[in-house]
Formats: sequence, structure tokens, C-alpha cells
Amino acid sequence: MRKYVVIGNGVAAAGCIEGIRSTDLNGEITVVSLENHQVYCRPLISYYLENKTSLSKMGYRENDFYEKMNCRVIYGKKVVKIDADLKQVVLDDGETLPYTKICVADGSSPFVPPFEGLESVKNKFSFMTIDDALALEKAVTKKSKVLIIGAGLIGLKCAEGIKDRVSSITVCDLAEHILPSILDYDCAAIMQAHLEENGIKFMLSDTAVKFSKNKAQMRSGKQVDFDVLVLAVGVRPNTELIKNINGQVNRGIVVNDRMETNIQDIYAAGDCAEGNDISLGGKRVLALLPNAYMQGHAAGVNMAGGNEVFDKAIPMNSIGFFGLHAMTAGTYYGEEQGGRLYEEKTDKKLKRLYTKDGFLTGFILIGETERAGIYTALIREKVPLGKVDFDMLQKSATWAAFSKDTRQQKFGGVV
Repeated sequence: MRKYVVIGNGVAAAGCIEGIRSTDLNGEITVVSLENHQVYCRPLISYYLENKTSLSKMGYRENDFYEKMNCRVIYGKKVVKIDADLKQVVLDDGETLPYTKICVADGSSPFVPPFEGLESVKNKFSFMTIDDALALEKAVTKKSKVLIIGAGLIGLKCAEGIKDRVSSITVCDLAEHILPSILDYDCAAIMQAHLEENGIKFMLSDTAVKFSKNKAQMRSGKQVDFDVLVLAVGVRPNTELIKNINGQVNRGIVVNDRMETNIQDIYAAGDCAEGNDISLGGKRVLALLPNAYMQGHAAGVNMAGGNEVFDKAIPMNSIGFFGLHAMTAGTYYGEEQGGRLYEEKTDKKLKRLYTKDGFLTGFILIGETERAGIYTALIREKVPLGKVDFDMLQKSATWAAFSKDTRQQKFGGVV
């Protein structure tokens, strides 16, 4: 009987479990979970703080998921070593687990720069897990002055989540604009203005360099007083288990389209994995919930002896703050890279479509995101723009821009 070990208990792990069980109903599955929680949707932790959801509604699967999948879950433990020669993993309490196949779905961890005096700050938090959200919930009051370091997605969702629970929120970042990994300056300005209208203050091109209890000395020389500090500088994929056994690691654990690492019988999926991005034509970490599940599922099927590839990965983000929504996908090629740009822009809305070599490679939508899946499909399926009415698609995402045969195939009739 095969013995499967899944390291991690997030969405990629759930996908892996379901992938295994789609092919092998009898093999032993053991999941090692550092957190003491069933698999849940991490993006919902900010909604929990907004009172838009509850802990009971944050589960990614039903409460009997592991029972139905016939798996054993070890909670509150960490894998400290993979022994590829002995085919076993070692836990932090010394327990060893033999494996036939293994999937590393270990996610990522917050990156905390070595700030001087950080140890003097009593109320400091990350914002990645349910436990982070629960700890932050206990710490804040209506009088709290919150300083968030990091104007990326994690920091801004935290700001939105606690806005009505605190007195003030200041977000700082060394970048000159918010969401620097997703948006450029002009696009970010729309979102920033909306966040400022909702009471979020920003200190950009600036960050803390030194702490003294509840005072932050900024790079600019300014001083910020706070009661609660949130560190949302960034994350790093958890690659150490593979790196320590000479596996191929760049920013993430390098995998092929079957989610195999370069070490026999070891797979990787989710935020710790670095796979192919078809919009880029190269490898990158795609820390996105849908990709995590599909990577995990492909890994599970292949671990169990099946055959599945995940070869349509692209970066995607669907975000929203205080009612203003944005969607991004793909790769943005500038003119210097042979790309072309179509743009429509107002104070509260923006549409950008990036093309190169006759294909849609990326898009940014702010304010109007309806039917963005049509643009996503063009990128993911690598549809030549010569086969659609792209002039029509530039104005509106509509299936009417596709051929009669495509519409018949998609909808079972002419539309």
C-alpha cells in the first residue's frame, strides 16, 4: 500500500488529497499541519475582522473532509527534515513518517527585516493566518493607533479589516506607490485615493528604521506614534526542506507541469512552488488560491500513478477595498519589450489590455471587473487575437467577439 505524506494543510494540500483520492482510494495519506486548524480560506481573515464572516464559515472544505478522504492529520507539528534516501520525514518532536510519495505544500512565511529595537514593541503582529487575525482582534480597541509596514495586498487587507475597530491606521512602504507587485503608479493612484477617502493614511517612499516601544523612527526622519504594529513587508516561500536535500530552488521550489521536483518521488505545490507561467514564458511563484488548488490536484493525481498536468498557470489577482474592486492577470509587456497597450481611464475606473505578438498577455481592470474571465481565457488558452474581434473586446468583454463555432462549443448554440 502506498504511503503519501502531505506537508502543509492549505488549499494546495486539499487539492493534493483530492487528487490522490481520485486515483487511489486505498493508500495511506498523512497530512502534517503546523496550524491547529482545518484547511480554510486565508483571504477571509480580513473579512472575519470586518464581521463579514465567521470562523465556522471560513473552512475551505466541510468539517468531515479528512474523514471522507480517509486521511490522518497531525496538527501543531512541523516537518524539520526529509530523508530522501530512507524515504521518511522527521517531525519536530522526533517522530518519523515513511513515505512512498510526498508533496511539499508548505506555503510561505512572513518576511521580517531586522529592524532595530523591534524587540521593544509589545503589540506586534503578522497577518497571514487565522491565529494572526485572532491575536490582532484581541489587541486592538477603538482607541488604537495602528502602524502597518507594507502597502502590499496583505497590509492593505489588514487595514480594511480593522478600519472600524481602531482610531487610526497609517500604512508605510519604501515603494513610491501601493500594491507595487500588482499595479504601476498610475493604476495604484486610483486605489490609493479610494483608500484615503475611507480613512487610511499613507507614508510612501518611507519606512521605519528603528523602534523604541511605541515610537517608530522613519527613514525620512519623521516619528510615528502607535499602539499596535502590523508587519506586512512581504513573504518568502518555504523552500528549506527541499533546499536542504539539494533540490532545485530559485525563489520557490522548482517544479515541472506535473508538479515534480528534481528529486524522485517528491512533489511541490502552492505558494512554496515555482512553476511555469504561460503569460511570461518562464517560471515564477504564483501565490494564488486557484493555482494552489490546481497545482495540488495535479501533484496528487501524479503521486497516485495518474497523469495530470497543470500547464495553464498565469498570475491573477482579484482584490477589493471598501467596495472598489480590481482584477489583474498575466504579464504586462511595455513597448520596449515589443508589447502594445490599450487603455481607458477615468477617476474611478481603468481598463488596460496588454498585447504582444498577436496575443493578449495581461490586463488590469479597476472599477468594472464583470466578465473579466473572458480576458483571462484569452490569456490562459493563448487564443490568437486574429481569431476574435479584438476591437470589440477592447470596448467590452463579450462572447459576441468570438466566432460562431466557438460560441456553439461554449454554449451549445449560437449566441
